Amino acid sequence: MTPAARIAAAIGVLDQILAGAPAEQALLRWSRASRFAGSGDRAALRDLVFGALRRRDSLAALGGGLSGRGLMVGHAHQAGLPLDAIFTGEGHAPAPLTPQEAAPQAADPLPDDLPDWLRPDWHRALGAQADAVAQAMTDRAPVWLRVNLAQHDPAAVAEALAAEGIATQPAPDLPSALRVVSGDRLVARSACYRDGLVELQDLSPQRACARLPLAPGMRVLDYCAGGGGKALALAARQPDMKVAAHDVTPARMADLPARAGRAGLSIALQTRPRGPYDLVVADVPCSGSGTWRRTPDAKWRLTRARLDDLVAVQGRILEQAAVLVAPGGSLAYMTCSLLEAENGAQIDGFLAANPGFREGDRQTWTPLDGGDGFFIARLVRS
Repeated sequence: MTPAARIAAAIGVLDQILAGAPAEQALLRWSRASRFAGSGDRAALRDLVFGALRRRDSLAALGGGLSGRGLMVGHAHQAGLPLDAIFTGEGHAPAPLTPQEAAPQAADPLPDDLPDWLRPDWHRALGAQADAVAQAMTDRAPVWLRVNLAQHDPAAVAEALAAEGIATQPAPDLPSALRVVSGDRLVARSACYRDGLVELQDLSPQRACARLPLAPGMRVLDYCAGGGGKALALAARQPDMKVAAHDVTPARMADLPARAGRAGLSIALQTRPRGPYDLVVADVPCSGSGTWRRTPDAKWRLTRARLDDLVAVQGRILEQAAVLVAPGGSLAYMTCSLLEAENGAQIDGFLAANPGFREGDRQTWTPLDGGDGFFIARLVRS
């Protein structure tokens, strides 16, 4: 596909997303209908669509309207592309520009690419960093790998990855976390990934797992396990523990036994966990506001009503997980959110209603710290 044809395809996919279709669904529909497109075309289209969604409002301002075409015109202006060579109307290229589209429709300043209703919550949670974090959310997220410390040395794994064309750099504060600086699309097909030397996991949840105190013989439960990434990370840190995983939708954990086997670890799957556990990890359903670089359409689909529903669910999960914690044990509450209602306010409310727990510590990371936005609070049972 030519660059012009890719932009024309992005216009069609973006129009579907703006009409309400999830981004992944719209991209999959295009891919199935476009068998002629190669892997490079699909990757380029994904980059165009996700890039436009990260900067939706600012590109719409530059391009003259909130439509697939407006976003791609805004993208072309912002990227300094040769508009006359792209918008020709010839072959599979988009139609020629109107006189109004030919000149950037820039507002001063450009929008901050946040939903209007959310902006007060965003600034209340992030304070002086609010604008910088919003700007960081418009960039593509880095790819991070977690080295399986149970069996492998980070430096040796980095060398093995390099031999497969994947260049990495370790995080300064966490050597087992490797940032992929080139070759990111090779990771899923690499022998290092296939053989369990590394797992795909963002830096922030790696940091969260690394700060939890572990000891041999502990009973650990990953209560909202999903794919089980945190269960694997904790088991790799201290293999001499009994680690279990639970999710309200067990199908999400379907490939966890195979992943654990590749890593040389043992994770027990539980549909009805019974305590007590020395450590219960609850990475609860949330707005995902810390991961909007990866799922930018979610930023625009979130509503106040949906956020309120999530906060209620989080509160119920906290209460359910707390029952499973042994005396003297810990409950690690986690979200990939930056919003106070889901983080600090949730913990403050729980502690006020549960005097049998005290706060151990809490930490928030933002994209300015190198990974996704993420929150953890460790609560200790008396």
